[in-house]
Amino acid sequence: MSLNTNKQPAALYLIAAAGAGERFAYYGMRAILMLYMIAGVSGQLTGMNFSQHSAGIIYGVFNALCYGLPFFGGMLADRVIGSRKSVSIGGVFIILGLIVLSLDNAMVPFVGGLTLIAIGNGFFKPTVVSMIGALYEQGDPRRDGAFTLYYQLFNVGAFVAPLLCGIVATQWGYLAGFLVASGAVFVSMLIYWVFAPKYLKEIGKLKKTNKAKLEDGNAVKATLTKEEKDRLTVIYVLLFFVTFFWTGFEQAGSSMTVFTEQNVDKAVGGWSIPTAWFQGINPFFVFVLGFAISALWLRLHKIGKNPSIPVKMGMGMVFLGLGFIVMLGAVHQYSTLGVKAGMMWIIAAYFLQTIGELMLSPIGLSMITKLAPERMVSMFMGIWFLPTFLAHLMGGFIAGYSKDWGYGVTFGAIALFVIVLGLGVILLRGKLVKLMHGRG
Repeated sequence: MSLNTNKQPAALYLIAAAGAGERFAYYGMRAILMLYMIAGVSGQLTGMNFSQHSAGIIYGVFNALCYGLPFFGGMLADRVIGSRKSVSIGGVFIILGLIVLSLDNAMVPFVGGLTLIAIGNGFFKPTVVSMIGALYEQGDPRRDGAFTLYYQLFNVGAFVAPLLCGIVATQWGYLAGFLVASGAVFVSMLIYWVFAPKYLKEIGKLKKTNKAKLEDGNAVKATLTKEEKDRLTVIYVLLFFVTFFWTGFEQAGSSMTVFTEQNVDKAVGGWSIPTAWFQGINPFFVFVLGFAISALWLRLHKIGKNPSIPVKMGMGMVFLGLGFIVMLGAVHQYSTLGVKAGMMWIIAAYFLQTIGELMLSPIGLSMITKLAPERMVSMFMGIWFLPTFLAHLMGGFIAGYSKDWGYGVTFGAIALFVIVLGLGVILLRGKLVKLMHGRG
């Protein structure tokens, strides 16, 4: 049952507020985590003194856990605790993890903090998003736009985080940056706890009927209809392609960050822009471009030309690849001309990658709520994050060796691969849309 229409905006903003806190923490960490790991142990900006290879692997494994554990968190939410409680549990774990991480520049708080944050993401990620689908009936054309709007709103936190955490880290050290991130999550969760009873009502609470149906996994499998099985097939096929999208996209926090730190001219007048600030470019573009793309989908729906889910996602992969082609210009300027690359190469790359993200990620989230059986939405929202789990493992490996292989080879290979895959998704659109049975 969806919420009354006049309650949808307030409920959506409330869910987005909770998501903004989590995004603040993630992007704030992402902006400084790689730099923290490769920083030495002397001076103001002390770090863990890891090699770039080791830091890339650790970065990949940590982020992989953040996106792998939501599968289990989604199952727990569907079967035992409900989405509302799961969001709260996840928020608390993330806050505690960031506090532990900020305690000391030592291995125990480093590992302990990252572990708690990963567990928190397992509870938080699949459930905060699944509640949005409950705000709209099936077939409501506003659903894709709502997910895009949510994506915009929680990216406000992602935009502010690199700026604030980056400057705090520069002035007071990386540990202070992690502590600031914990405060942002606490504020967002406080807002969620105060206003959820009023605006979410029964949304996200575990239904007894769902719990009974999900107690036996074999029984659930046996009760799937032919149409449900077809729709799940579409999810699995698209998840395969999405894995490679996120493998490339998440280079932003690893190899692209290190490239920016070492090879990009960040000087403006007599001041050098902190590398962490470049992580705010993507969420800034998400917020700005999201309005146009959300309006575009509604406009195309009205005239009967709204692209299908596979087409939108395939186009997203192509735009991601174009962003990496732009990065080749930065590599050429640095390696061939012998001067540091201009910032506009990085900004242009993030611009194109953000268009790709907006065409793929919010549409994918909306797709799960359309195609997954209602009683299993949180679990399949967790499955949606599994490609990102694999992508971080692969992406961490790529980041660890990108300097050895050469950034030109790394960025060029990613560009070619994701563009080919994106065109492949578009070519498969006819078969996939047929299997969606009217929900594409």
